[in-house]
Amino acid sequence: MKDLDKVLSDSELDQLDQFLLDRIDDDADTKNKDEGIVEISMLDGFLAAVVSGPEVIVPSSWLPAIWGDFPPDWKNEKEFETIFSLIVRHMNGISGTLMDYPEDFEPIVYHQEVNGKVYITVDEWCEGYARGMDLAPSAWETEEKEIAELLAPILAFTEKTKWRGHDLDELETEKLQEAITPNVRKIHAYWLARREEEPPTNQAPYKRETKVGRNEPCPCGSGKKFKQCCLH
Repeated sequence: MKDLDKVLSDSELDQLDQFLLDRIDDDADTKNKDEGIVEISMLDGFLAAVVSGPEVIVPSSWLPAIWGDFPPDWKNEKEFETIFSLIVRHMNGISGTLMDYPEDFEPIVYHQEVNGKVYITVDEWCEGYARGMDLAPSAWETEEKEIAELLAPILAFTEKTKWRGHDLDELETEKLQEAITPNVRKIHAYWLARREEEPPTNQAPYKRETKVGRNEPCPCGSGKKFKQCCLH
């Protein structure tokens, strides 16, 4: 896998989105099961939380969380490497933007125009962010009021709060939605300033420049051979 710092093109984002959407068969039994991350907006929020939190989250933790109870049935090594590379590149892009150009960061959310007015849907993105937080729930907890206030607009559009953001009047809902982007930037800066150990350079969360062989350690970090882990 090469060029892991290269930002995804629109066509690559569409490819990743389609893979997530098609990952679970339509006739699969999903009752009382975790479907994981099912589309690109949710993945974008999830990865934003992974790179913004109080702890470094390794691939062996965040990759299984993407699949939930429905890990992909990989056709071959190439398919795994392609999808894994797209995910890592998108994560690195988010991390690099928040680290070096925070004002350029924008979440992937949905826009819809109705009668000349543009409405945005942030639920999927926020739910993904909350799932990213769940990878290290105790570490995210703090008694400081600042972080709770910054997280409030995000969590208002998640299952954790029963989507309370939609119970408000239209103006208040829009205000919460508008606060999400600047708050994500501030949350990243908040935890970055509090991490005890930081790499000396703004390195990306994951780098690997060689092809993964069947008998090599799986890049997800499980410690198993690739053929016995994510390729299986």
